[in-house]
Parts: sequence; structure tokens; C-alpha cells
Amino acid sequence: MASFHVIAGATEIQEHVRVRKISISDLTDALRKGIDDFMVKPSHIVFLCMIYPIVGVFLATWTSGANALPLLFPLISGFALIGPFAAIGLYEISRRRELGLDASWWHAFEVRNSPALPAIAAVGGMLLVIFLAWLLTAQAFYENLFGRTPPESIGTFLREIYSTDRGWTLIIVGHAIGFMFALVVLSTTVIAFPLLLDRDVGALEAVRASMRAVLTNPIPMAVWGLMVAIGLMIGSALAFAGLAVVLPILGHATWHLYRKVTEPAPRR
Repeated sequence: MASFHVIAGATEIQEHVRVRKISISDLTDALRKGIDDFMVKPSHIVFLCMIYPIVGVFLATWTSGANALPLLFPLISGFALIGPFAAIGLYEISRRRELGLDASWWHAFEVRNSPALPAIAAVGGMLLVIFLAWLLTAQAFYENLFGRTPPESIGTFLREIYSTDRGWTLIIVGHAIGFMFALVVLSTTVIAFPLLLDRDVGALEAVRASMRAVLTNPIPMAVWGLMVAIGLMIGSALAFAGLAVVLPILGHATWHLYRKVTEPAPRR
């Protein structure tokens, strides 16, 4: 049985993951390979990812009442903050396909046997904290502008948002605040989960490697973040059903992005 470790890796010597310079063409190639992975067994992958659009519809229904309506957009947009962790089963499928192993949908749950599971859980917990911080920040900002009294109806809420100065302040400044949260997630986890599945380096090195990848490739990583944001918006706009296609493609593509941006593990 592997020893229990979270911050550090499985070895006594802390591994330093080396990152490469990549270009925009590497992003498009990673996306193409992600589509290839999805097309191998799309029905299985869609089945695996149906939980995401279902959750999206549940959130929209739950917040459809006037009391919780201001939380609708923060919940939906904040869903992207935990996306890197939610897609971990997809990274595993891409990893297995790369190795020539059976990549049936149930193998996504093989993650539970990963020696890096404690580190994966720790980084996932970090994303959950960021997600909750985003929700609290969004709620506080809304209440600062509109007070604690809930909107009388959906129509009243929409009129307040789109036809008043404070509504546009909420839209513009709220998006800027959300961007900062998204930047933190991108910078700390862009390759963290694929790295932990592939190499048990510990949570700290996984986060550091992600930060080095972003600092080494600021423009490609900014473009990658934009690609992810656009894909999620398209998927969410189609009554969340599009997420059943968009999310697995992005998840598989993230695995291939990890391969492109990191040097192979040194042989021991």
C-alpha cells in the first residue's frame, strides 16, 4: 500500500517538474486530440458527463425563485472554477488511451486507486474553497449595490440589472472580480490534476508546476483560458445540454495540453 502523503510526493526527494514553451498551434493540436478522444466512444463519454448538465439545470431551477435569483449567474459561472477537478475522470481516460489500455467509461473511476489520491483531494479542496469564496464575494457585492431585500420577480430583477447604473456596475465589476478568481484557478491548476494522475509529485509541486506553466507561456495560457470560457458559455447557452459535449472535449484536451507543456519524468 502506498504511503499517505499530500503536500510532498511519494519519493523522499521533491521532484521538480520542468515545463516547456508552447505556441498557439500546440493549443489547437491539444484541442484536436481532445476531440479525437471524445469521438472514439462518444456515447460513453457523454454518459459519464451527463452529471454536469444535470447539475446545471438543477442550479438554474433552484435559483429560479426571486430569493435566490441573484445567485444564479455566480453559481453557473463559478461551476467553471471546480471544472478542473470535476473533469479528472476524463484525464484518466485520455491517459489510458495514450498507453493503449482499455478506455471504457468505467475506467474513469480508476482514479480512486491512484497513489496521488490524497494530493488530488487536497487540490480539489482548494478549488472548493475558491468556489465558496467566489459565491460569498458575489453575494456581498450584490447586497452592497441592491441591499438584502430580494427582487420581487424575475422581470423586476432583469430590469434592475439591465436598465440601471448599479445594474451595469454589477455586470462590469462583477465580471472583473470573477476574472480574478478564474485567473487564480487557471494559474494554480491548469495542469495540476493531469500531472498528479501521471506522476505522484504531491499537491504543492502540482500547483507550482501549473504556475510555472502559466508564467512560461502567458499568452498561450491566456488563449487557453479564453477557449475554455467560450466553450463553457456555448455549452451553458444550449440549456446546459451542450456541456455534455463541451466538457469532455475540454477535459481530454487538457490532458494533451499537459503532455505538451511538461517534460517527461526523468528515468531513475
